[in-house]
Amino acid sequence: MSNTSNYVSTTNACKLCTPLGASMAFRGVEGSIPFLHGSQGCATYMRRYIISHFRESIDIASSALGEKNAIYGGGPNLKKGILNVMIKYEPKVVGIATTCLTETIGDNVPMFISEFKNEFGELPLPEIVHVSTPSYSGTHTDGWHGAIHSIAEQLCLDKAPEKHSVNILPNMVSCEDIRHLKDICADFEIKPTILPDISETLDGITLEDYAKIPSGGTPLSEIKTMSGAKATVEFGRCLPEKTGGSNLRDRFKIPNHRIGLPMGMRENDEFFETLSAISGKTMPDRYVMQRGRLVDAFVDGHKYIFGKRAVVYGEEDLVVGLCSFLAEIGIDVILAGTGSHGKKLETHIEAVTKDVARCMPEVHEGVDFFDISARAEELKPDILIGHSKGYQYAKAWNIPMIRVGFPIHDRFGGQRIKHIGYEGTLALLDRIINAFIEKKQNDSPVGYGYL
Repeated sequence: MSNTSNYVSTTNACKLCTPLGASMAFRGVEGSIPFLHGSQGCATYMRRYIISHFRESIDIASSALGEKNAIYGGGPNLKKGILNVMIKYEPKVVGIATTCLTETIGDNVPMFISEFKNEFGELPLPEIVHVSTPSYSGTHTDGWHGAIHSIAEQLCLDKAPEKHSVNILPNMVSCEDIRHLKDICADFEIKPTILPDISETLDGITLEDYAKIPSGGTPLSEIKTMSGAKATVEFGRCLPEKTGGSNLRDRFKIPNHRIGLPMGMRENDEFFETLSAISGKTMPDRYVMQRGRLVDAFVDGHKYIFGKRAVVYGEEDLVVGLCSFLAEIGIDVILAGTGSHGKKLETHIEAVTKDVARCMPEVHEGVDFFDISARAEELKPDILIGHSKGYQYAKAWNIPMIRVGFPIHDRFGGQRIKHIGYEGTLALLDRIINAFIEKKQNDSPVGYGYL
């Protein structure tokens, strides 16, 4: 859907800014501090969004540029900021993401970093990773993937000795999803290097003393030896051309298995088949049983949901995964939307639904909620599935809403929602069915106690 002829401004965007995604990815590296090269307000805005979803404190450093720096450049501020971070946090890694301001004035960040290393080389310097993330040319998912590519490219420099580990680049999933991935790999006897690993850094435990840098994250030593891994598995059908997996493949000949986000039956089957092929092991009985319970739930639950109409929105790969899963259970996705541009969303949705979906959804890229809501209201959906920004529309239309993805800031536990695996799929199925049951129960003047 294009409305460029009537375009005025973005109204309730269906995306977040690019350096925010990079900051979250950098947070998943051991001993890392995200650092924004730009104005102080950018870091404040991003901290607010991340804290409201994860319910964890997060420090994001900033070069704090002002009007003078916008004219004369932000190099001195960047160098001083890195020194301050080194003194206050003693990080192992400083992950630098640029903002709209510094990209617009043309700051040469690689040159500034090179100068910094030359000027302060006698100090015990942390690793410094940088990624270009102007918000006017992408979304938070672009920032996430850009950061992962930069980490692989700038920290994994030499061919490591061959080892039996497997690199897993899980896309923008939840902390609980990462923990689930670790369990799955352990059952396949696979030693994973998960990049990034936000399972502890963005969902940690309560401590008596504040930890400036939380424990956890992908160990720096493992990142540097990803070039010796047996294989890489990266989730996402809408990934950019340059990713961490493609970088390791092109430089070190590490086989890269790019598969869809494992949601639903078929996408999970492909994931588990990939792990079996890499490990040489059949699927453990634990997951055979989980798959069987999921099939049983499909059978038991179809009467509640078959033929219902859904609007799905959010991160592009999450949307594809949801469309695949919903087609399997007989829910018709009538509209699928994302704030991202140029991801071939329609092509990927068709690829994962063409054999099972009763109809293809309208697919909209680069849209905000003004666009989505205007069209969705005409289509009269029965349910809305996506992050918290859609709540006001679900309320106005008096339909259930299932919260998935990022950000979820009007409910508790968004970081612990399990989306992937047979278990994650079953949990999502239960939530969807129960939302319809609750809707029917609440709308009934009788208030049935048995449904």
